[in-house]
Amino acid sequence: MLDDVALFVQIAQLRSLKAAADRVGLPPATVTRRLRKLEERIGAQLVHRSARKFALTSAGQAYFEAFADLVQHAEATLRSLDTDRTALQGSLKAAAPTNISVGILQPMWSGFLKAYPDIRLTLTLSNENQDLQANQVDLALRAGPQTDERLYQQRLGTVATILVASPGYLEQAGTPIDPAEIESQAQIRVAALPEWQLQNTTGGEQARIPISARITVDDIGLARQLAADGHGLALLPVSELSADLQTGRLVPVLPGWQGQRRDIFAVWPTGRLLSARAKCLRDYIADYLSERPIFRGEVPESGLRL
Repeated sequence: MLDDVALFVQIAQLRSLKAAADRVGLPPATVTRRLRKLEERIGAQLVHRSARKFALTSAGQAYFEAFADLVQHAEATLRSLDTDRTALQGSLKAAAPTNISVGILQPMWSGFLKAYPDIRLTLTLSNENQDLQANQVDLALRAGPQTDERLYQQRLGTVATILVASPGYLEQAGTPIDPAEIESQAQIRVAALPEWQLQNTTGGEQARIPISARITVDDIGLARQLAADGHGLALLPVSELSADLQTGRLVPVLPGWQGQRRDIFAVWPTGRLLSARAKCLRDYIADYLSERPIFRGEVPESGLRL
């Protein structure tokens, strides 16, 4: 009914059924049919039909005066919302993991802000998955597939995980040459990777490592630092290790084996249309990750510039 009332307002403003049909892009017969439907619903004639002149009935004049301002305000609001949704300017709220954002992805965020200076970015960093709908987040970057059915998700890349330790620790404890030897080593467990499942990159053999870690942390950056300080072996994503691998503070353990991969996803609420700004950020992240081997699951060699 509201659409028919808005159409009636157009008819009254233009003082012509044909002109209203042209403006809204409908056949004149359809406009006439919808006007009759509205009149039948309210039980009153709104327009005098005459080939020579256009006139509103008293009921039509009353309805026009009651709804004209409301319809105009609604149309102006819809135009404003559509402009906001399609413009590459205005506010954009994003969320992402802390470690990767202040680490290897920091240049990406800086590059996006330089490329789109009219976008006002609010970026929330956390290693915990916040409720996107409750926090009105337009787009989030997350590691691992999402089980929340309220979210759309698009896979943007994948990151390998490898076992690492400091040279000092390996010199003292010995370097494992087989996955079975890891159980007797000191272990640093990250909450995001509660199980160590290794696969041989050449033969495909798999090994599940029992973990009896003395140290368990919920922050990948801290686990990396503890491993570099010589506290034991850690299974970590290579996106967190590039600098330490280059400098030799950490070295790969069992280089022929890798842990479970961590897929990188862009996610957004299912009940919200992606604005042009959010789509722009999603595509920018996708392009940035696709250009870097580390986000295609490759493991950098010592000294390789990522």
